Amino acid sequence: MRSLRTRMVLSYLLLILLTVVVLGGAFLTLIWNYYYGSASSAMKQRVVTSMGLHARAMQWMEPNERASYMLQNMTDSGTRIQLLQPDGRMFMDSDGFNDSHSIRTPDVEKAAEGGTVAWYGNDEMTGERIVAASSPLLRDGRVISIVRYSASLREVDKMVQLLIRMTLLTAAAVILLFFALSMWMATRIVRPLRVLTSRARLMADGDWQSGVGGRTGRDEIGQLSDTLNTLAVELTKREKLKNDFISSVSHELRTPLTSIKGWSETLADPGSRQEEVQEGLGIISRETERLAGLVEDLLDFSKLSSGSMELHLEEMDLNLPVRECVMQQAVRQDVTGVRLLSSLEPDPLLIMGDPNRLRQVLINLIDNAFKFTPNGGTVRVNAVSEGGHALLSVSDNGVGIQPEDLPHVTEKFYKGVVSRSGSGLGLAISKEIAELHGGVLELESEPALGTTVKLRLPLLQAEDENESPDVTP
Repeated sequence: MRSLRTRMVLSYLLLILLTVVVLGGAFLTLIWNYYYGSASSAMKQRVVTSMGLHARAMQWMEPNERASYMLQNMTDSGTRIQLLQPDGRMFMDSDGFNDSHSIRTPDVEKAAEGGTVAWYGNDEMTGERIVAASSPLLRDGRVISIVRYSASLREVDKMVQLLIRMTLLTAAAVILLFFALSMWMATRIVRPLRVLTSRARLMADGDWQSGVGGRTGRDEIGQLSDTLNTLAVELTKREKLKNDFISSVSHELRTPLTSIKGWSETLADPGSRQEEVQEGLGIISRETERLAGLVEDLLDFSKLSSGSMELHLEEMDLNLPVRECVMQQAVRQDVTGVRLLSSLEPDPLLIMGDPNRLRQVLINLIDNAFKFTPNGGTVRVNAVSEGGHALLSVSDNGVGIQPEDLPHVTEKFYKGVVSRSGSGLGLAISKEIAELHGGVLELESEPALGTTVKLRLPLLQAEDENESPDVTP
């Protein structure tokens, strides 16, 4: 299989060969026509001029007298003059050849018909290349003789051959130059492609970090390199996400499963006390709920990653699911020692939303607030109307989030420095659900002071006034 470099060089070479052949052929044709055409025109003009001066005097002469007249008055150096009979037989030759042989060149044949033309080619007697022009000598409209001028093309041939050699040498030099340039251009194009191919092979073997780097620029190869860099970065992120997923899921599954297994073995002992049985059943129930919640988070994560999560939107008052979730989570106050307070907008907060998904978001936010708020702390849930949006906020005065962790807490499987049990998917899923509703999820936090999470959703009144598009995915 030919390489790209070879194909490019051959393509360039074929193109320049065709160009050189066409231009060289046109140039040589022009040279040929110029020199030989000029010689033919000059010879024809010579015979026409000479006949114009001497034809009247010669037409009444006898052939011998005519031959003598021509030798005395019409010859000059470098030009051969011949007197031919109408059938082309030689009568007189200024070079001394008068063996009465016939000349049947096109100029003679045309002159026998009464015309005057020039011709160039090889002389039948000497084999030398000549240019000749013949003109008829008329008397009473009848051709009585033919006057023929001829001259050697030796000097013209030398000049034409010199120009042809120069043209061929120039063409060869141009071809070699363009061949070298095509090699250089093909190498410049192919070299970065080979680098990209090498990087792609490393990435195919799993070494994605080696795919980052290389040439950048505005041309197509630079854009391909940039795309490969982006691909390498995305693959690295996905690999990290996969490792985080495996690590998080394996850890989160192992802990409740260990508890369930241990207490199952304890409960299987016939000597277990009633108190141990009750405690064990409670732990098994709670750990089972944890497993069920983890599975639900993973299913939601899978749906969000594949873009297959569907919302069942309906017109609703946001106050209703908020009130339900607050009442549901209020039972945790006695267990955790954390107060749960709420403040709702007196007027309905009409939005287009999926009640179940919004409850999922709110429960997750309240659950996080309880997890990171110590005994004696407070969790506040507020729902108000602000600037055409329904603003739902969950704030606490717990441990807060470190500044370096704050930009990443909504990323999948990110748990931060202050890690508690959980999948690390809660805030990531909540953010995705908020965006599917056309809203945003915002976080504000200061270490040791607490965290506030705000969910902004567009109100139906604002959508009607602004003629916003339907948010149904």
